[in-house]
Amino acid sequence: MNNLKNAVQTNVAAKRAAVALGLGGLLLATPLFAQSQYVYAQVLESRAIYQSVTVSTPRDECWEEEVRVRETRHGGSQTPVILSTIIGGAIGNAVGNNKSSQRVGTVVGAMLGHSVGRDIVRADSHPGTARYQTVKQCETVTEYREEERLMGYQVRYLYNGEEFTVRTDNDPGEQIRLRVSHDPVL
Repeated sequence: MNNLKNAVQTNVAAKRAAVALGLGGLLLATPLFAQSQYVYAQVLESRAIYQSVTVSTPRDECWEEEVRVRETRHGGSQTPVILSTIIGGAIGNAVGNNKSSQRVGTVVGAMLGHSVGRDIVRADSHPGTARYQTVKQCETVTEYREEERLMGYQVRYLYNGEEFTVRTDNDPGEQIRLRVSHDPVL
């Protein structure tokens, strides 16, 4: 019985070791354990890349302008219109001899009186002297212009005897920094 127990324990231990070895090998093969280092490569050429863009700029354009201002002598009173309407209605009412004709006469007299009153107000409010006033006028004007903008750099460099090309935001100068990873292959 002890032999059977020992055999089972040995078999379980062997399986555990195999699983541990398999997992360990898998972990070593993943990029988690890849080693990285930084090196410098010689820059052969660094060429600036430009792009043409349209830029719009709004601005206010102002000028002074002479404007004619009319002055009226009338203060805007509607009293003559009201009075002539009442007087016209009263005269029209007095002209009629029965109720029906008095009503028609009142309406017609009021309309004529109103018209006469408006004419009086217009005649009294004719333009007085004209004068000129300087007024500042402005409008927004948009100006467009073409502009060259730096978009980055096309960099050609030499690493381990081979030429490579990369686009960068900044000019790297005489050397470019590279990250080199070493991944073990099992």
